[in-house]
Amino acid sequence: MGPSLRGGFGRGILSIKRHWQLYLIVILPLLYLIIFKYIPMFGAQIAFKDYNVVKGMLGSPWVGMKHFEQFFQSPNFPVLIQNTLFLNLYALLVGFPAPIILALALNELRQGLFKKTVQMVTYAPYFISTVVMVSMIIIFLSPRVGFAGSVLKAFDMESVNILGLPELFRHIYVWSDIWQHTGYGAIIYMAALAGINPQLYEAAKVDGASRLQKIFNIDIPGIMPAAVILLILNVGQLMNVGFEKVFLLQNPLNTGTSEVISTYVYKIGLIGANFSFSAAIGLFNSVINLILLLLVNFLARKSSETSLW
Repeated sequence: MGPSLRGGFGRGILSIKRHWQLYLIVILPLLYLIIFKYIPMFGAQIAFKDYNVVKGMLGSPWVGMKHFEQFFQSPNFPVLIQNTLFLNLYALLVGFPAPIILALALNELRQGLFKKTVQMVTYAPYFISTVVMVSMIIIFLSPRVGFAGSVLKAFDMESVNILGLPELFRHIYVWSDIWQHTGYGAIIYMAALAGINPQLYEAAKVDGASRLQKIFNIDIPGIMPAAVILLILNVGQLMNVGFEKVFLLQNPLNTGTSEVISTYVYKIGLIGANFSFSAAIGLFNSVINLILLLLVNFLARKSSETSLW
């Protein structure tokens, strides 16, 4: 070991001793990533094997791309891809600008009590668990005892099982998700707006700029770096749909539009015990997400100065 390496190693040890409290804080998140993110990657090899519980992961025979080909040739493949993409694109197109609009609106409010009330009302749904949220949706849309059924009866219309209509599933999922997460998502943009130099607003006021002009020329450019980063992360999860909510809202009548990759993997892998096939589907899903993340980050870096790396 050369003098420069010994010196660098010594400085590293000294830094750890001096700031051991900070390194101690990092240990738990690091252990979480190693245990739940990196170690499970070892199990991804069963996607290329005919996994047998008796033989174990290492003893099961290799089959190469057999399970991937089986998935690509399956009649469920185009349906799953279509449902997953449509649901995520719908959620992204509607849900991504919603927190931005809310943050810009809240930033324009000057009345303190009203602003805090709006913030509390919009933030509160985020803390409702998924199971409780789905239960509320089911009760609300119940054709017999729900509010929707009561409204239809009030207008002398026949009650309809709204959750049983495949064409309405995406709307129910996306708009309930927006109601639950928009307020909490606006916090990031509110923080970005708070970091904008107040002198910009004073200069705009002197120039006689209207509120809309301030929003378009000061606020939106000020939150654009945060918006680009969040957009990259969201697109990187484009093939992932929240399993719990979709699965709980799913029923035999709406599976035509509600069956997505995550629910299909659960049914094939855990219920059907076809572990290798489900692992191949999950690995394919992760690879597509990685490609999308790299592509969007590349485009963001080329078109602006903001990117993940």
